[in-house]
Amino acid sequence: MHILVSNDDGYTAPGLQALADALRDLGEITVVAPETNHSGASNSLTLNRPLAVRTAANGFIYVNGTPSDCVHVALTGILEHRPDLIVSGINNGANMGDDTLYSGTVAAATEGYLFGIPAIAFSQVNKGWQHIDAAAAVARRVVERQLASPLAAPILLNVNIPNLPIEDMGDIRVTRLGKRHPSEPVVRMTSPYGETVYWIGPVGNALDATPGTDFHATAEGAVSITPLRLDLTHHEQLAEVRGWAGPL
Repeated sequence: MHILVSNDDGYTAPGLQALADALRDLGEITVVAPETNHSGASNSLTLNRPLAVRTAANGFIYVNGTPSDCVHVALTGILEHRPDLIVSGINNGANMGDDTLYSGTVAAATEGYLFGIPAIAFSQVNKGWQHIDAAAAVARRVVERQLASPLAAPILLNVNIPNLPIEDMGDIRVTRLGKRHPSEPVVRMTSPYGETVYWIGPVGNALDATPGTDFHATAEGAVSITPLRLDLTHHEQLAEVRGWAGPL
């Protein structure tokens, strides 16, 4: 069994180390992660410069690029054999609802999914790494289930874990993605050189946190697992748009 591990917080992140350690005895583990934090990078690939690949003292491989770069380079240039599973995380903060469109953690898993490899993204609900060992234990249990009883391919799972001791967590719930309110406004500042600069504002609060959503499950202390797919076609609107488009 060969597992490729990546993340978006960078190769020195405590969540990455905890995840790799938790999976260490399940098979061969290869870690390929970004050199620096790339939260919010989504599925971007670096196409305007070459990428450097280096190895840290602990054996982790790091790339001066995005999470998608890391998995892409690993699969097409570093690894001699195709891994059996790709895992990403454990992220420093939730990736629920609309977050999944921006998340570098989910993007690393998605890149593997696009290559036809089962992939799982793991995130802690709150920032700060509190109870990261418990989150890593949950991640191991999810991976063990996939290895023992593989879900039918293709598989892309998004897992969010409360920052709780494992004995205080609820059960695993299979959920759908909730929805967030629009993000907070940008924060306008003046640079030391007198230039107006803008920081992207915080994410919005949950708009749809009803039962069955990832927001609702984690708010009740449960682990949320959401199966994802990448078909962006709005199939229900195809007929309407055909009529609207008409002939040239």
